[in-house]
Amino acid sequence: MTDQTVDQQSGGDDPKVAVLQAVVDRVTSWQDGADEPTVRKELDQAVADSDVEVDEEIRQKVVSHIVDDGSHVDVRTLLG
Repeated sequence: MTDQTVDQQSGGDDPKVAVLQAVVDRVTSWQDGADEPTVRKELDQAVADSDVEVDEEIRQKVVSHIVDDGSHVDVRTLLG
């Protein structure tokens, strides 16, 4: 594993990226085919457990990607 891979997985220094990436990684690994309410609940719980603010637009992008695509994604691509 390279330093860049470690940095991408941890979200670097951005706590929002780290929280969102952890949710995407966790949900896509065990919730293949999960419905939108289940994915949203997982995301909302992870954000609530953290000290980061994630606006509604970003939350919906993350949920939509997981539900519609189901593949692993670097969440930084969804933040732009």
